[in-house]
Amino acid sequence: MTTMKNIVIFGAPGAGKGTQSDFIVEKFGLTHISTGDLLRKEIKDQTDLGKRIKDIMDAGQLVSDDIVIEMMDNAIARDSKGILFDGFPRTVAQAEVLDKLLAKHGRSLTCMVRLDVPREELIHRMLERAKVSGRSDDNEETIKNRLVEYENKTLPVADYYSKQGKEVKINGLGDIKRISEDIAKAIESL
Repeated sequence: MTTMKNIVIFGAPGAGKGTQSDFIVEKFGLTHISTGDLLRKEIKDQTDLGKRIKDIMDAGQLVSDDIVIEMMDNAIARDSKGILFDGFPRTVAQAEVLDKLLAKHGRSLTCMVRLDVPREELIHRMLERAKVSGRSDDNEETIKNRLVEYENKTLPVADYYSKQGKEVKINGLGDIKRISEDIAKAIESL
């Protein structure tokens, strides 16, 4: 196994993963792989896959594992500096597959950085983001659906990595710079 860092940024929708991803990528020289960005690119390009993805995302549901896993395997194969995974894995099954994909390419996961933010704050942040971004998947009904999906299907991923000793929990409330500093200290201590 190589010593390059492979990190999962984890948290509910609106927890600040995108903001902190930029910091982590720059600080540690990683390749940023955001499933959300990859999926939105498919939608923007209006591919057949993109049209199916749009319908799924607009309903606040998760895109199928097969689609996401294929995108991840290709991305890992192309990378040479270490990866920050943003928006993947979203299920325990995906976490198990990620471990296998990394091993297939001679790597392992360094840690999962978990941004912990209360539900009320998540809803507030996403509604504010919708005003700025115009994302069709940021309306109150869809936000609540996404949070239920997260709580039921994605949150168990934290337990999966916790059992491996790879979960790093970070308070996601407050000053962005302080949150970034906390993340850097946690990663550097590994």
